Amino acid sequence: RLTTFFRGILSIPHQIVSNLLLQVAQVLAVIQWFIILFTGRRNEGLFKLQSQWLAYAASSMAYYGVMFDRFPPFVTMNGHPAMTYGLTYTAEANRLTNFLRLLWAIPAMIVAFFVLILGVILTVLSWIAIVITGRHPRGMFDTLVKVHRYMTRLNAYLLLLTDVYPKYE
Repeated sequence: RLTTFFRGILSIPHQIVSNLLLQVAQVLAVIQWFIILFTGRRNEGLFKLQSQWLAYAASSMAYYGVMFDRFPPFVTMNGHPAMTYGLTYTAEANRLTNFLRLLWAIPAMIVAFFVLILGVILTVLSWIAIVITGRHPRGMFDTLVKVHRYMTRLNAYLLLLTDVYPKYE
């Protein structure tokens, strides 16, 4: 309960590192965009760097979102032991969906806006429930898992790590 009470403060170092690395991942996405546009293939080195950031960002956000209690390690390829992250490299990429990625992603980003609102509300309610009762209500937890999955899938799509359109499931 005590670490949950101070979760916002405890996660600040991870949020700073994650946001700094996000800037790098976005620059790499622009480079990857040109590579895919001209070759039709993803660069594996760029993919690995971006995927490593995404695994780390997913675990740091899950920690901040009271999904688990153990303090996550900084910048690991596998995320946190309490969660799984698995995005495999595929070299082939669709040039058309890559070229129009931001346009194609607009509906998913609109959905993400509402999913994030739901996620914030549930995170606050979960935080209150955990601090008071010491337990995370199962329904809230399961819904937050879906929120985190959707946001991770959307980030993977926006960073050109996959051509699979993000779904909320």
